[in-house]
Amino acid sequence: MTILCLASHEKGHEFIRECKRQGWTVVLVTAESIRNSARWPMEAIDEIFYLPDQDQRWNPAHVRNAVSYLARERVFDGIAPLDDFDVEFAAMLREHLRIPGMGDTTARYFRDKLAMRVRAAEAGLIVPDFIHVLNYKHLAAFLARVPGPWVLKPRSMAGAIGISKIQSSDEFWRIVDGLGDEQSNYLLERFVPGDIFHVDSIVYEREIRFAAASAYGTPPLEVAHGGGIFTTRTLERDSDTAKRLLAENQKVLAALGLLRGVSHTEYIIGREDGRVYFLETSARVGGAHIAELVEAATGINLWAEWAKVELAAGKTPYAPPEPREDYGGLLISLARQEQPDTSSFTDPEVVWRMAEPHHVGFIVRSASPARVREVLDDYAARVARDYHASAPPKDMPGH
Repeated sequence: MTILCLASHEKGHEFIRECKRQGWTVVLVTAESIRNSARWPMEAIDEIFYLPDQDQRWNPAHVRNAVSYLARERVFDGIAPLDDFDVEFAAMLREHLRIPGMGDTTARYFRDKLAMRVRAAEAGLIVPDFIHVLNYKHLAAFLARVPGPWVLKPRSMAGAIGISKIQSSDEFWRIVDGLGDEQSNYLLERFVPGDIFHVDSIVYEREIRFAAASAYGTPPLEVAHGGGIFTTRTLERDSDTAKRLLAENQKVLAALGLLRGVSHTEYIIGREDGRVYFLETSARVGGAHIAELVEAATGINLWAEWAKVELAAGKTPYAPPEPREDYGGLLISLARQEQPDTSSFTDPEVVWRMAEPHHVGFIVRSASPARVREVLDDYAARVARDYHASAPPKDMPGH
């Protein structure tokens, strides 16, 4: 059995290793631009091919033609996208080659921010008021009816990339005018003040087999635009907030039709009304080292379990390992120093340190959620004082 892994970015090492442990042949198609920088687990890869790209973005026709060419001498039994940007390519290839798995329609619910909101609203879920940036008359009526501020979001980017917070209708029209023909690739949504959460799930045959609820510190949008310190921590499992989020997560993934795989889904609990709003979801492992956070708290490696789910393909039973019930906290910040010295952070709760230039980061673990919060708050204050950079250095790779 052979699995084709698509990776326009370097991610999913443990997914690849688990496929090999399960006895599958692994073929990796990745971006030419990261040929010399990526450190793939070559011991677990049978064949690797590099596809020309522009800023780690592929041309869909090139992907289709290249993989079809490879299929002349190989039979692909499954296709796995290792990054959010690869989900649509994987769906397109499954449709083109008639390989089982998520096709174009369902993939849109997990990549297209407009499609997922429309589907969620149709299913009766609570979402912030939104509108497609398309018809000017309808947009003017939306701006008059829905009080600002608003958030302008690209439909198919990942995380906070390309998102703008807008304070006035005049500002909105100026930005939209500058988008030109790209306008219809955006949506506008009411900004709902509140706390942001994420639920990371494993789904098999439409049943959630594992889910962990966590709370962001500073909202990701503010970190992306204001250069703050990114933190998140697992919630107390018996808390009312965790129970509400997990219940809503069940409804969201059922409504959007995830058959099997993993999902990183974000919610906001409104500060004014206390309601749980669905923000967005994905059919992938969460980025920003959230997978490492989940593993630290529960012992569940989302990448490895995703591989098991993909390879089981509904033909054999699947159950995740029994999760550990610790709690974890994650902190990541840009750093002024090229190689930050974090040797002074000596608490026994530290189980992971970031090792990237101009970054500082930690994961802490404890049986006590209060201790996790205490350490995370202390580290955030120390990092802000001694390391934090509000913007990446100009010579920093990738920025």
